[in-house]
Amino acid sequence: MKAFFRSPGVQGVLTAIVVAYLKLTYRTLRWTREHEPLAEAVWDAGGSVVVCFWHSRILISPPCWPLGRAQEPRALISLSKDGEFIARAVDKIGFPAIRGSSTKKSAPDKAKGGMDAIRDGLKWLKGGGGIAITPDGPRGPAEVMQAGAPVLAQMTGAPVLFMGLACQPAITLGGWDKGKIPLPFARAAVVWGRTDAPRATPGQELADAWSVQLSELTRRAEFLAHGGVD
Repeated sequence: MKAFFRSPGVQGVLTAIVVAYLKLTYRTLRWTREHEPLAEAVWDAGGSVVVCFWHSRILISPPCWPLGRAQEPRALISLSKDGEFIARAVDKIGFPAIRGSSTKKSAPDKAKGGMDAIRDGLKWLKGGGGIAITPDGPRGPAEVMQAGAPVLAQMTGAPVLFMGLACQPAITLGGWDKGKIPLPFARAAVVWGRTDAPRATPGQELADAWSVQLSELTRRAEFLAHGGVD
């Protein structure tokens, strides 16, 4: 069954259906946006930017990146077969992909994809572009950040934006990350954070600290999407 759904023809049809559904749904979402001036200042300044949100929120994220601004986006997406489907879908929404992922320790022969992605990501950032990263993907554990995003930010000096994202109601998938699919007319929330990556701090140390920050923003977004008020 997996082979059937991963065949090029079937993926092409599914991609068209998913993209049509998402474009329609995005027009109907009722957004709450918190700390948006942090992001606006980065968009207005131009130059490179690294944007991080958890893997489970991929399908909520596209409306939050203002297409047409100076930082043309690219999405860093896994070389896996599932990543191919996601790459096709986000490309049609306006986010071309840079393919690759963190090295899988049990399969070092797959490291080339991750190294190529870092190389291409560096090139894109140094040219003034923006990269969207799900730093706990593609295999998890959920909401545990790997060092890739901090290293990219350190090597380029790009500012880092965190996006805490949530949507209610939403379909929750059964994978490792419990991915969310927004439903039409749902309440959605984005809570922004902003940081930098000091070169002197080890990448994994930054990743551990950033994991806490990004999860806090995500919990805040969930509170808002469920109608919470202070």
